[in-house]
Amino acid sequence: MPFTKIHSEKLSQSVVRQIELLILRGVLRPGERLPSERELSDRLGVSRPSLREAVEDLEARGLLVSKAGSGIFVAEVLGSAFSPALVDLFATHDDAVFDYLDFRRDLEGLAAERAARLGSDTDLKVVSAIFQKMEAAHAKRDPSDEAELDAQFHMAIIEASHNVVMLHMMRSMFDLLRQGVFYNRQMMFRNRMTRDMLLDQHRAINEGVQARDPVAARAAVNRHLDYVAEALHEQVRAERNEEVAQQRLTHVREVR
Repeated sequence: MPFTKIHSEKLSQSVVRQIELLILRGVLRPGERLPSERELSDRLGVSRPSLREAVEDLEARGLLVSKAGSGIFVAEVLGSAFSPALVDLFATHDDAVFDYLDFRRDLEGLAAERAARLGSDTDLKVVSAIFQKMEAAHAKRDPSDEAELDAQFHMAIIEASHNVVMLHMMRSMFDLLRQGVFYNRQMMFRNRMTRDMLLDQHRAINEGVQARDPVAARAAVNRHLDYVAEALHEQVRAERNEEVAQQRLTHVREVR
């Protein structure tokens, strides 16, 4: 008969599985500090020795890291998606920028579809709350806040899609974007007309998701990222034109 004896699980293994799932589902984020040992053992309802055993297991597997005098943190595992050499190539070749945008267009379009279909009411409230913050930042005309909220908005939709592989892949991609590897996000929010267009595009994405309309949500994402790609093309073209103009000016000044 296909039966085996039931063995009760050690408390430390129950703690390990719970923390693993929180990391896998994106609830605990890379670099995030865990509560103190006392607080965490109280929340989990386990003894400190059981908690320490679980933490040691997770540290040995590279999911948690202890910092002397600071506490226990979720390991910075995102960087493992790309080698330093590849990141350097991304940063020095324009082609990578537009390939990156194509990748985002495909993946985020799918994420928006899934969020509209599968996101819980709470997921959609998170998306809506971030969009409201975007509107407030837009009114204050703060490019740095707008750029950061832009990333948070897109990540909230990806989280609402409830696909953990997509979640961690896109977090890795957005981490490179925050570092300015692909392009300077704040530049996109310094032109008033561009800022207005970007806010309207995010509003359309939010409306599609809130209406639970997968087709409208995906179409809005596509329009948004097509616009970003075109704006970046214009920026690259303008920079190249300015470089040529500077060369001409230098030449004119040198010619007698």
